[in-house]
Amino acid sequence: MRDDDVAHIFARNLKRCRRLMHMSQAQVAARADLHHTEISMLERAIREPRLSTLVKLLASLEVEPEELLRDIEWLPGSARFGAFRVETPLKPDE
Repeated sequence: MRDDDVAHIFARNLKRCRRLMHMSQAQVAARADLHHTEISMLERAIREPRLSTLVKLLASLEVEPEELLRDIEWLPGSARFGAFRVETPLKPDE
């Protein structure tokens, strides 16, 4: 999944939750203390929300985080731990 896919999935989830609450973008914006253009940009995947915006949206839409983050998953990369490498092993008597 690419980063721009995340914005599109979030946009879909936001729009779905808003419609389930039978609210307009302006109503969500008013409840979340955001400008209505912010809601529009989020629903069109032009912008991704800041953490504070996400918290406001969750409260305004009365949903759990899972609803707005549905189908968004991060797969962590592998981690390598450092280790010493000995170029020339020591002889037992050294």
